[in-house]
Amino acid sequence: MTEADLTVVTGNPGKAREVAAFFGDQVHVAHVKLDLPEYRDNDVGKIAALKAEAAYEAVGGPVIVDDTGFYISALNGFPGAYAAYVLDTIGMEGVLKLLDGISERSAYFETAIAYKDGDVERLFRGRVDGVITECSRGEDGFGYDPIFEVDGRTFAEIPLEEKSEISHRGLALLAFSEWFRYEYGF
Repeated sequence: MTEADLTVVTGNPGKAREVAAFFGDQVHVAHVKLDLPEYRDNDVGKIAALKAEAAYEAVGGPVIVDDTGFYISALNGFPGAYAAYVLDTIGMEGVLKLLDGISERSAYFETAIAYKDGDVERLFRGRVDGVITECSRGEDGFGYDPIFEVDGRTFAEIPLEEKSEISHRGLALLAFSEWFRYEYGF
């Protein structure tokens, strides 16, 4: 096979561009924004798999979707799979306030990418460990990037190309792309 089709179902066109960059011209990557159900579970993998099922039903061809969680050790894994909701409600400043006076600030991001095409269902995970900073740093990135530090820099201080190589989403996408290339012979 020299070319394949894949639809990235997301509200973020940047994610679709990131997927397309992994494959170059070997895979035609389309972007579709769908209103998928808001599944609830503590496991981002289960959420991504359910979203992939719904996306496949709507699109009718090979799809990938993702879901990401943000887990803070001192808060017993909170906000976990509810990271987007927490960001929308209390924001980064609220998270920093919850950690005020707490010295143990380890945290991690986990992304699960779910692929579905007919009976073929696969799940790929990526995780990156770091710490929560005392205050926001950096101008780039989005979400919790300005308060999540890896090797002395926040994600907002790391250039996008470099971040894509070390991030939770980048690691999950790398695992997916390796499987996809092997599975489809290119």
